Amino acid sequence: MTQRDRFEAVYDTYYPAIQQYATRRTSSPEDTADVLAETFLIAWRRIGDVPQGDKALLWLYGVARRVLANQQRGASRRAVLAERLRDELAAARTVTPVELDHVRKAFDELPERDREVLALACWEGLSGEQIAQVLGCTAIAARTRLHRARRRLAALLERQPSWTMVMRKA
Repeated sequence: MTQRDRFEAVYDTYYPAIQQYATRRTSSPEDTADVLAETFLIAWRRIGDVPQGDKALLWLYGVARRVLANQQRGASRRAVLAERLRDELAAARTVTPVELDHVRKAFDELPERDREVLALACWEGLSGEQIAQVLGCTAIAARTRLHRARRRLAALLERQPSWTMVMRKA
């Protein structure tokens, strides 16, 4: 019997039991699939270590148990990291001055295509050639898009009352 034959026999025999084991201990089908894939990958790599007979099932349970533990530790680390990043981003976020609120509203009214090209130019500080590379177009097309987006933003801003007008009314 080759190693491949041995693995296929172990897989065919014990897959249903390991699937049930993983399903009862995970919260989603995707997590279950990950546990199964990792468990049987380890079995494939270590087929020489897999015991004969019914002891193979116990060995696979042990592997699946460790895979689940690793999965849970990884999820916990990701949750802690995500919380830390949220906190850092919230602390680093600059507060938009109230007097620029009308600019944000006008910007938000622009189509996504205009917002993207303006953001690349203004927020990221990219040149026309660099914007072209990001957007996958020619430099001339990028500069044209940027010019048109700036005109549309200016038109929207002209239609909105300025901060000084709002202050006079108050």
